[in-house]
This record gives sequence, structure tokens and C-alpha cells, in this order.
Amino acid sequence: MRRPFPRRRSLVLRLSAVSLLIALGSIAATAWLAVQTTTRAIQQEQGQALSDDAMIYTRLLGFAAANHSWDQAGPKLRALAGETGRRIVVTTIDRRVLADSGGAPVTLPVKASASVDPLHVDPVLMPGAGTSGIDPRAVGPFRLPPREHEDLAALAEKAVRCLDDMGLRSEVQDSPSGRPQISAPDPVTARYFAAKCGFYELADPTPTEQAALTSLNDAVNTCLQRRGSGQVKLTLDFEALGTSDQGPAGACIDTARREQLAPYVAPPALLFTLGPGDSPVPTFTLSRENLTRILAVTGGVLALAVAITVLVSTRLSRPLRALTEAAEQDRPAPVKSRDEVGYLATAFNDLTARRERIEEQRKAMVSDIAHELRNPLNVIRGRLEAAEDGHLPFDQALSTSLLEETVLLQHIVEDLQDLAAADAGHLRLYPETVDAAELAGQVAAAHADRAAAAGVTLSVEAAGEARLTADPVRLRQVTGNLVGNAIRHTPAGGRVTIHVSSTVDEVVLAVADTGTGIAPEHLPHVFDRFWRAEKSRSRQTGGSGLGLAIVRHLVQAHGGTIAVESEVDSGSTFTVRLPKADLRGEGAGVRDA
Repeated sequence: MRRPFPRRRSLVLRLSAVSLLIALGSIAATAWLAVQTTTRAIQQEQGQALSDDAMIYTRLLGFAAANHSWDQAGPKLRALAGETGRRIVVTTIDRRVLADSGGAPVTLPVKASASVDPLHVDPVLMPGAGTSGIDPRAVGPFRLPPREHEDLAALAEKAVRCLDDMGLRSEVQDSPSGRPQISAPDPVTARYFAAKCGFYELADPTPTEQAALTSLNDAVNTCLQRRGSGQVKLTLDFEALGTSDQGPAGACIDTARREQLAPYVAPPALLFTLGPGDSPVPTFTLSRENLTRILAVTGGVLALAVAITVLVSTRLSRPLRALTEAAEQDRPAPVKSRDEVGYLATAFNDLTARRERIEEQRKAMVSDIAHELRNPLNVIRGRLEAAEDGHLPFDQALSTSLLEETVLLQHIVEDLQDLAAADAGHLRLYPETVDAAELAGQVAAAHADRAAAAGVTLSVEAAGEARLTADPVRLRQVTGNLVGNAIRHTPAGGRVTIHVSSTVDEVVLAVADTGTGIAPEHLPHVFDRFWRAEKSRSRQTGGSGLGLAIVRHLVQAHGGTIAVESEVDSGSTFTVRLPKADLRGEGAGVRDA
């Protein structure tokens, strides 16, 4: 009686649960992706707005650094408004309008977009201002007049030509003050030629710069004196020389620079950037309608996924149940589906059929082994009992007879051991270079007496080079089994011939006889274990039926093949093909086949 399926192990429930989890995960991922995509779009819009704000701030900051007032800022604001599509308004700190890109008055937001002050730069909107917070474009009294700029430009061009002669590519760029600066791909190497190319002459301050630098030095040292610190001397890069305490010096330098630059830059102002309709730039969020729409679509897809999952899992479980019932009842599975379950059912049916054939072969083999062992054991037991009862004398003839039967038993056991080793893949081979023609001659000599006693002519025909790498003992066993089998089935006056030949890639050993032959219906079973065409023949006349099975395993262990051709009353030919020896591989080691 078939056991019921536990509900908790039901394939329908498991598939439904797994599919439901997958559906939930996919729907959740889809919803998350939709939200993330929408949010990313909003962030991109906001990022563009922030980018526009940063660009507007940077350009207005540059205007303020180069002008002492906002009087001429109108054209600049209108140009920026045309680029960004925004309305731009600049006011004083107390929100009095200084410049406006639009026409009609507008109500400004409570909070300004930024404060525009070149002496106190917002590091978020303009990271390049450095630690001082002063816009590097604010140069004030350090701006070079045209004459000084022309002189420095001539020196810079001379230095560039000098570096070019040394194999160093360089170029000249003007700083905000108008001072030429040389940039090279390899500054370390360029500094090596500084003296030769006039770098030091170019680095000397001009009269305008020296006057501004002297004024700045006096202001810095006055500040340091009030703080009780030592005097310093500034370079054109505003670095303090002559002190190791950079804290007070840095603070005084920043303060003095702001005091020096204040008359040359525009006063601090508030920046307002407005969106379409002169409204502040909005922040973007998903509306309630959009959220409801996403949830509704997600719920609908989820319900549809659950329904389809249950339907599919039910249909999938039906053939699996039929397959399970067939396995429990040990019968073929009546599954006709063409999907993976159908393939599984076909494989199960094939496995069942193979198992039945293997079981039949096992029973037949056990029966054959018992029969083969029983015959010599019965002979030994019968003769020993006869000798014990006094019907047979314990003489040399009885000992010889018992020894022959014992040898037969040993041969059967050895054959079975060889087959067992071959089945387990533990058949040991000891390969070496072998001359197949010479080996065939040895086998023929070993069977000469037996062939003569049977009235059969045994000969060897060899053609060409026939050397190969093989186990000589096993190869003699193969050839000997085939020759012995041929002699046994060839009547007196017949002939058995061992043919040895070779091709480019292989060596061919063929044993041909003019014996009784094998019927066509028996040829597929020639290499089966314990098979004999005539079941009534004893071991003394027909063998145990293990010899050809062993031959096949030994040939396959050498990487070769064996085939048979036969006609009734015309004889048989067993052909063995083995890979030809690679003479460079002589002396190969022991290996398992």
C-alpha cells in the first residue's frame, strides 16, 4: 500500500512556497528598482540644479574678484540666465538688489542660494579656494601692468625654448595676476635645468609685485608683533619664511591679504537663483498617486504570480507522483510527458530494465560458477571416497588425476580473479617494448605439442615492423587464449595461423582457424562470461567460457580493440588491434588498467 505524502513535504506546497518567495523577491526588487529609478531621476535633476548653481556662483565670484563693485554685473547675469534658464538676482547683505537678470521685480526667497564674497569663498561650491578661503582670482595690487607682463612673457618663452632644446616639452600659462607660469610633464627634471634656462630670473618679483609684497609683509609682521611672534618674509606664493610656527603666521597672512584685497574686489553680496515662474527650485518627491499606482501594480502582479505558480506546481507534481508510485511498486513508470520529468521517467525505466538484466546475469553467473566448481570438486571427492573405500589404490595415477582436477580449479579461480580485477579497474600492467612477431612465435612454440596432438597445423605469418609498448605477460595470455580456443574448435587436419602485421598507428594480431565456426546468432555473445555455444560441453572439451571475456578486458586495458569474424564450418578469425609503440616511451612504469 502506497504511503501518503506528508503535507509538509508535498511538492505542490514546496514549489508554491519557493515560487511565492521568488515572486515576492522579484516584485520587491521591481518596486525597489522603480523607486530607485524615479529617485535617481529626481537626484539627477537636483544634481543639474546644483551644478548650475555652482557654475553661476563660480562665475559671479570671478566677476567680484576682478571688479571693485557690482555696477556692471547686469550683462553677466543675463548671460548666465540664458545658459541655465534660471533667473539670477544679486543683492546686498541687507537684501537690496544690486543686479537682476530679469525685468519685473520679484519676491525673493527667505534663504539665499549662496553668499558671493571672493575673500570668504564657500569651499563646497568652490573646492579650489584652498585653506585661506580667498578666491585665487582676487589678485588686487599684484596684477601686472602690460609692460611687466610683456617682459615676463619674453622670459617665459625663452625658458620654454631652452627646455625644448633639452627634450622637455612645456607650455606657458598666465596666472590670474598676469604672471606667466611654465608647466612641464616632468617638473623634477625641469627644475634640474632651472638655472640654465633662466627659471630664477623669471621667478624674481616685478616692481609692482615687490611693492605689493612689501606692503603685505609690513601688515603681516605688524600683526605678528601684536601677537608676540617673530618676523617673517613672504614669497610670491604667500609662504612665510623665517618661522617654524605657521599657526599665527597663517592667520596673520590671511587677515593681511583680506585687508589688502578689500579695495579691489566687489563687496559681499547675496545670490538668489530662481526656477521657472520665478519660484525657488523645487525638491522632487513621489506623489501619493504614483505610490498608489506602484502598489496596485505590485499587488496585481503578485496575485497573478501566485495563481500561475500554484497551477504550474500542480501540473508538475502529477508526473512526479506517478514516477514515485512506479518506483515504490518496482515497475516501469507510465509517464508520457516530454519535459524534464519525461526524460527522468525514461531514464528510470531504462535503469529498471538494466537492473533486471544485471540481476539475471548475476544469477546466471552464480549458477555457472557453482557448476564449474562443482564438476572438478565432484571428481576429486568421488575418487577420494573410492580410494578410502578401497576401490581405487592410492598410487601415482590417482595423485596425478587429483592434481589435474586441482589445477583446473586453480585456473577457474585465477580467471575469476582476473575478471574481478578488470571490473574494479585494478588490473595491473607492466608495459615494456615488445616485438609482436617474436611474441607470436613464443606462443606458437608453447602450443605446438597441443596442436600436434589434435592434428592441427599451427603457424605464424609476420609482415613488417611490429613493435609496441605492452605488458608481454598479458599479451601472451591474450594470444595464448585465442590460439588455445582455435585449436580446441579446429578438427584434425585443420589449420591455425597467427597473423602479425602493422600500420602507421597500430599493430594487428589476428588468429585464424579452419574450425567449426560460430553461428551468426551466437557472435554477439562470444565475449560474454561463461558463454558456450553448446551448453552440454564440459570444461575439458569446451572450457569455462571465461577465456574470451578475459581477452577482451586485457585488450581494452592496453587501449586496443578486438573483433571476430566467423562462418559455420569455414572457421573464425579473431583480430586484435593495439596502439603502436612509441619507442621513446620504452620502460614505461607500472599502471592500473
